[in-house]
Amino acid sequence: MSESKVPGLNVRITSKNQLENIKKVAITKPGQQALFLELDQNRPLAGIIQDICEKWGIMQPEEYAIQFSDQNKQQIYITERSRLDISNGDVLVLTPSPSKTAKEIYSTLKEGRPEDKMGAMEKMCALSPDITFAMEFITNEGLDLIKQFVRDTRFHGDPMAYLLRSFVALMEHSVVSWDTIEPEFTKKVTDYISSPKHGNKIIQPSLEILESVILYSTHLFKHKEVEQQVTPEKILPHLNTPELQKNALALLNALFLKANPEKKKKINLTVQSKTFRNALVTVSLEVWNRQWNAANNANQSVLNASRSIGSEMGHQLYCLQTLMLNMYETRMNTPADPDDATVQKQIDSLTKICFDVDSDSNQAGNRRSTLYRKLGFQDQANPANDFSLNTPPGLLALDNICYFSNKYQESCVKVVLENCTRADEHDCPFIKASIMLTKTLCEILRIGDPPQEEETAYYPMFFSHDKPFEEFFCICIQLLNKTWREMRASMEDFPKVLGVAKEQISRALQVQPPTFDAFRVKLNQLTYAEILRLWEKERKSKEEDQAQAAPIIELRKMITPEMTELIRQQRLNYLIEGSKFPKYTTRGRMKEKYWQWKLTPNLKAFHYGDCGENDQLTLEQLNNKLPVSDIKAFVTGRDCPHIKDKKEKNRTATTGTLPKTKFKHLIQNVPELKMTTLSFAIQLVNSESNDMFCFVAKDDVEFDMWSDGLNVLLGNEMSSSQKEKDLKMLLDMEIRIRLLDAEGIAIPNEPPPIPPEPENYDFNYPEL
Repeated sequence: MSESKVPGLNVRITSKNQLENIKKVAITKPGQQALFLELDQNRPLAGIIQDICEKWGIMQPEEYAIQFSDQNKQQIYITERSRLDISNGDVLVLTPSPSKTAKEIYSTLKEGRPEDKMGAMEKMCALSPDITFAMEFITNEGLDLIKQFVRDTRFHGDPMAYLLRSFVALMEHSVVSWDTIEPEFTKKVTDYISSPKHGNKIIQPSLEILESVILYSTHLFKHKEVEQQVTPEKILPHLNTPELQKNALALLNALFLKANPEKKKKINLTVQSKTFRNALVTVSLEVWNRQWNAANNANQSVLNASRSIGSEMGHQLYCLQTLMLNMYETRMNTPADPDDATVQKQIDSLTKICFDVDSDSNQAGNRRSTLYRKLGFQDQANPANDFSLNTPPGLLALDNICYFSNKYQESCVKVVLENCTRADEHDCPFIKASIMLTKTLCEILRIGDPPQEEETAYYPMFFSHDKPFEEFFCICIQLLNKTWREMRASMEDFPKVLGVAKEQISRALQVQPPTFDAFRVKLNQLTYAEILRLWEKERKSKEEDQAQAAPIIELRKMITPEMTELIRQQRLNYLIEGSKFPKYTTRGRMKEKYWQWKLTPNLKAFHYGDCGENDQLTLEQLNNKLPVSDIKAFVTGRDCPHIKDKKEKNRTATTGTLPKTKFKHLIQNVPELKMTTLSFAIQLVNSESNDMFCFVAKDDVEFDMWSDGLNVLLGNEMSSSQKEKDLKMLLDMEIRIRLLDAEGIAIPNEPPPIPPEPENYDFNYPEL
């Protein structure tokens, strides 16, 4: 390349880069005509602002800044960091700088006239989400001024709402610690949520402030300040107000999360009260209905809809549900004490309910052991050990069993007695099943895990009962027994049955059943057969999706010739094995005559000969021989002479009356049509068109095998439907085998890019 071309190339590259950095925007300012500029992103913002001020004759450009006109943007002021968000066609506004604006608002709030203060508060509320303004306002002690106004109760109504909302927005930037909040401020905010007279505009930010004090303050006494002043009973009225529901739930969750164990028990009892549950059920069903409608419109599951919608309400309901269910964690991790009289009393009570016997401790030891064995205890000598050795779920399993036997006595007895009537190898041990099921339910509901940040999977039915987990267990233990029966399981199948039950429960929960009755109905629909069908459908869907990946398509193309060759060899082996056919000539079937045809292993000739219906002759016993080289072609279906002649005879045959002829034709047509599709004939070289060997295969498979085999011998492509099925099966199996090592690894649609070549190939080899 000559030197003269290099500068031109460099100029073109530079011009392209410059065009990418030029943004065509409009600049506006009240009282000024809009400017249309090509804004160079490589220039400092200060220089651009200075040029704009000069065009409009504005002095002191350092006191001005540029804003996005879209107030919904989190970053309102344009800074060196946020300028990358500027796009072609944006309308920008020249406005006083954040520093100047912050000082003006502070001055107006402190010394301005009442009507000016209202405007300043509104402006402050709009600008507080912007980090640039927030930093300037906090530096000018604006946050302290807001806290002073709140403590002094100088303002009411909209002004106080602006102050509280501004406070929330300023604190969200995490510039100031929540530990700096004074008790007087917290007390005043607490007063606002205690009475509905203050209005939703004030109560909503107040709830948000108290939630943040609990969650983000590192001082324990800050939590206690709020706990002493805010109780679940004070939060309850706000759950009935749609505008406040989310924040009320968030505050309740914060109190629940940060409380000590004793306080958590009290909060949980309050939440489980009928009044509270009614409010929670109403709220959860309202949210569930919105998500259900959204799911129907988007053709999604309810859980997927709640995630795609990003429901903050759904998240808060999930958090409350998690905190409620986590109250079972202590019992779940507590092993039973074998010497505890209470535990033994519960076991004796269960025995009495299930077998209608006295719980007399003096009854014969063998009798008691027999009953314990029928119940499914592993340790019949001391059954309490079953709840001690299996921890988790420990005492929680015993709690569930006692609840089931006491509240649903008839169902419990039915489950136990049904298993007692089965053979020993098919007996489903009730106690063992209950213990393992309780553990599985704890895993499904993640009892013991803290709430996850982005999760929204809540279940309205858990808010409808004061014993939600126990009710959940009662439904699921009956499902497990039903699934055991459907699978005709034995003790060796216990893990498999438990796995199927876990799948049934998990799938039923995916629709977020609003009530326990709806959950029960969904479980009844998910039978073992239905689960198998769903698994098979999902497996096929996964394989189909995987098959569309570019690497898999390429792999299929690569191994197709190899698989096709396997099919060719299999077809030839089938012909070598040979087949027996009813004997046909061009004139039709020879009654009770059969002949057998076999291909020689060297593929050069067919041996054939007459045989009986049940004979199986060897190659040496077949005296007639047809060299493959003498075969000109083979025909199928209606082109076969023994089919043509039959067709002509049927056409010229006389029959009875018209109705009889019509129905007789319909009856005879079925076997004739089947015979046509199974017929083929071999034509020899230098022979008449009707001088052929005629065959009728016994079924479609035999027909496809012979037609494919003859095509292979004649050098033609195999064309049968069986060949396509076999090829698909072999390709699928081969690909599965080759992908075994890649199980669980996502296969990319495109291969990874090839890295650039090194600058040189002077590799440094370390000494060996």
